[in-house]
Amino acid sequence: MPAHVVLLRGINIGARNRVSMPELRDALTGAGFDDVRTYVQSGNVVLSSRKAAESVARECRDVIAEKLGLELDLVVRTRDELAEVVRRDPLGGVAENPKRYQVTFLSAELDAEVVRKVEAAAVEREQVVIDGREVYAWHPDTIARSKLWTLLAGPKLGVTATARNWTTVTKLLELADEVSR
Repeated sequence: MPAHVVLLRGINIGARNRVSMPELRDALTGAGFDDVRTYVQSGNVVLSSRKAAESVARECRDVIAEKLGLELDLVVRTRDELAEVVRRDPLGGVAENPKRYQVTFLSAELDAEVVRKVEAAAVEREQVVIDGREVYAWHPDTIARSKLWTLLAGPKLGVTATARNWTTVTKLLELADEVSR
């Protein structure tokens, strides 16, 4: 059965939007998803379903709202879409620390004006590549004080966006491969 990667936005950061991973797994399993697994506490779910990614996204949002009482944004990629994200890896030759190499997953492609703003936000040694519904960003010095990161993490992109570091991205692909066997 096809694997999907569900990326929840903005959970378990501070006191807001607290989500227990066992409760999340139980809620999604109870809703009929198979092979539900989570990775770390930041809202990474791998599951299997014959449904299209859009249906998986809608159903996951509904289950989380109903069972956990949270209205959350999320982004879904199929296992094959995530494999393509990893295969492209446009900054792999320069990104030497996987914790500072991030992929922002978007619900839709960015408008041309937003693309220009994102590209302009990269300063000094930072690098950014926008490729379809993903933004690859290399923050060699700092993520916390990066204007690029602030823009990518904020609401000004005009689409739902959630980022994961390269270590998490590749681990999620490994889990999706396990689920799809």
